[in-house]
Amino acid sequence: MLRAAGHDVDRFERRSDDIAGMSLPRKALVPLGVPWNPRARSALAERLRTERPDVVHVHNTFPLLSASVLDACRDAGVPVVATLHNYTQVCPSGTLYRDGATCTACVGKLPLPALRHGCYRGSTVATVPLAVNLLVNQRRWWSGVSRFLCISDAQRRTLVANGMPAELLTVKYNFVEDTDVRRAGTGEHLLYLGRLTEEKGVRLLMAAWERVSRAGGLGVPLVIAGAGPLADEVAAWARARADVTFAGLQDKASSRALIARSIAVVVPSRWLETFGLVVVEAMAAGVPSVVAGHSSLAELVDDGVTGLTHTPGDAASLASALGQIVRAPSSLGRAARARYEHGFTPSVGLANLVAQYERVVRESRRGTSTVR
Repeated sequence: MLRAAGHDVDRFERRSDDIAGMSLPRKALVPLGVPWNPRARSALAERLRTERPDVVHVHNTFPLLSASVLDACRDAGVPVVATLHNYTQVCPSGTLYRDGATCTACVGKLPLPALRHGCYRGSTVATVPLAVNLLVNQRRWWSGVSRFLCISDAQRRTLVANGMPAELLTVKYNFVEDTDVRRAGTGEHLLYLGRLTEEKGVRLLMAAWERVSRAGGLGVPLVIAGAGPLADEVAAWARARADVTFAGLQDKASSRALIARSIAVVVPSRWLETFGLVVVEAMAAGVPSVVAGHSSLAELVDDGVTGLTHTPGDAASLASALGQIVRAPSSLGRAARARYEHGFTPSVGLANLVAQYERVVRESRRGTSTVR
């Protein structure tokens, strides 16, 4: 998108998929580089010497880059913008969620609870590099980044409440490509499209649907699409029901088609979502959403206007919202599309992103007479 708008963009990447092809000794060394990777720092320093960019935009340094890249940028005098996709600045696992509830046990403290509970992949050993990373690099991030871009105001407020400096954080929503595959009519099914995990509220949705079925059903099916640790459980549950279809993992085109045929998408997340991408994809298709009434989800969905919210973690409230959305007027879908056009198109995303770059570059060069 930036290139299409005439900006020069260079990419400095390391891919997690490459770990599978490494030798066993190199694989064994990967965790040691999570807090600090001198090879990544040297490689980026060399790139910065030859490219001389106006700004570096950091997205994710785990597991093969590390916070060492911030020092390379500092030494080169290049300001850094970083997008925060989760809560890793204050939580080793990045979720602020454990055992079915919001967790802030490690915030502002030694991250020993994360180790005790094995918060990353259920493993204490796997959690160690992340805990060490948070412990030794938190201040490096906060001093080495000129502007953190939060992907929702809810995420920003949560991070500030948990100790991040408010003056470093601003909101820049994600954008979604427009789609020609839009809903015609009122839709034919309710859709869950996402990762099949406890924190995403899949079990909550199953419990709510059972309530709906005991009350006589809604006259429309539920489609669940996605992959994750609960896939086998969800598939078995769906096979036992005539009103549920388990569609499994879908590609981009198939996902768009499922959304466009939906009465609504359902996002019953139990954790504090930083952004609801599927909600905005539904908006683009003119489809409303039923979402948990907290975090970024409540920010994206205007209850009763672009969709409905339910009490987080409450199966009865979710069941009630599902019944309401099936009977809701088509104006919700039109309002959802209008919200997309106003706030989440590529053109809006580009304008907001460039504005942040320009602001950071101006601040870094304050007192100079020219700007390259």
